[in-house]
Amino acid sequence: MNVVFVLADDLSMNLLPHMPNVQALAKDGTTFTNYTVTDSLCCPSRSSIFTGRYPHNTGVFTNSGKDGGFHKFQQTQEMDTIATTLKSNGYRTGFMGKYLNEYQPVDGVRPGWTDWATGGNAYANFNYKLNENGAIKKYGSKPEDYLTTVVQNKAVTFINDAARRSQPFLLEIATFSPHGPYTPAPQDKNLFPGMTVPQTSAFNRHPRNAPSYLAANDPLTPQEISTLNGIYRKRAQSVQSIDRMIGTLRDTLSKAGIADHTVVVFSSDNGFHLGDHGLNIGKQTAFSTDVHVPLVVAGPGIRTNTTVDQLAENIDLRPTFEGLAGITSSGTADGTSLVPLLRTGKPAGDWRRLSLIEHHGPKTSEPAAPDDPDKQNSKDGTPPTYTAIRTADWTFVQYLDGTREYYDRTTDPDEMNNIAASLPAERVQALQASIKKMEACKGSTACTTATR
Repeated sequence: MNVVFVLADDLSMNLLPHMPNVQALAKDGTTFTNYTVTDSLCCPSRSSIFTGRYPHNTGVFTNSGKDGGFHKFQQTQEMDTIATTLKSNGYRTGFMGKYLNEYQPVDGVRPGWTDWATGGNAYANFNYKLNENGAIKKYGSKPEDYLTTVVQNKAVTFINDAARRSQPFLLEIATFSPHGPYTPAPQDKNLFPGMTVPQTSAFNRHPRNAPSYLAANDPLTPQEISTLNGIYRKRAQSVQSIDRMIGTLRDTLSKAGIADHTVVVFSSDNGFHLGDHGLNIGKQTAFSTDVHVPLVVAGPGIRTNTTVDQLAENIDLRPTFEGLAGITSSGTADGTSLVPLLRTGKPAGDWRRLSLIEHHGPKTSEPAAPDDPDKQNSKDGTPPTYTAIRTADWTFVQYLDGTREYYDRTTDPDEMNNIAASLPAERVQALQASIKKMEACKGSTACTTATR
């Protein structure tokens, strides 16, 4: 089975209504309603996707420095990924777009990938360089240089060539959009006039009993809200090229005669908040706006127009892709294959009861590098180090300084009432014990058992 995986950057759930091809993919396939990331930050999340491992097992907690970034991943993780596994089993493996923070084109083609077209700081989507199978190529500012368009065209060529060779493949296209500066394709820059940022009950409001990093912020000003409106509009514009690409790739698979041998997957490395909980622009929190992202899968043998409610995380993608390829799991992943859920709606065995989120804040990691594209100030949200666990119904957050949050999302879906202080002592102790077990788990069996 072939796999085409489209991974967006900072795509939040509230952008999905503007993506008709993603909606069509969902109708033709399965959507996971409780899919979360191991950390709402680019590099740790992508490291979990490549390896199937939690941050406490990858050692990648941030975008740079001793506890994160490409160089940390390179030192400890890069020789055991979904790419190395599938390549060693005869798969052609293509990667196009954004790899990991700190990677630059001069760093070359990475282990496990047979086809490579990857950029460094290409967030503007124009005037960037790609490493294309070892050769560095410059792109300019013409419409045809728009990065999502470039990787789309390369992906089409890759698919057609693999089809002619009858070679099984894994192709990941990781866009830099809609990450800031939220540059849309030229044909989309005038779309959605007058669009404003969606406002839930959490917009420009702190939760009751908010943690200090959040409660200390002043309310957003009218000017800041006006800026958020403009940013949301640009984000909606910038995902149009991703959405078109998904439609183009599916058409290409059909015309090449391999659609019935290919699974298409769409997701994001993390979510994004714009004004939620009184925070300005950013991610990194344990709120659903930041950690809950889309996962949509369609292809042969996968149930159509349906949803899966079981908890899923980005650590599950590697074993899922291995399962789709008919390969016995490498055994080094903390996640579990989603293939049984995709095909029958039921897990093959015991399933996790908790999802884990691990985040290093500025007190336990080096300060963000000056050129870190995800550097945030206090009003954007710079939470201290925390570990969080969540189910389909609630979220519990334990900060390094002892501060806690607990949100009952069945009655408080926007997470506005922190009731941690009212929990019975034995309940808090049980939650803390669960966190301790999950922070120490290694391997799929152990990490599933730790959720009990």
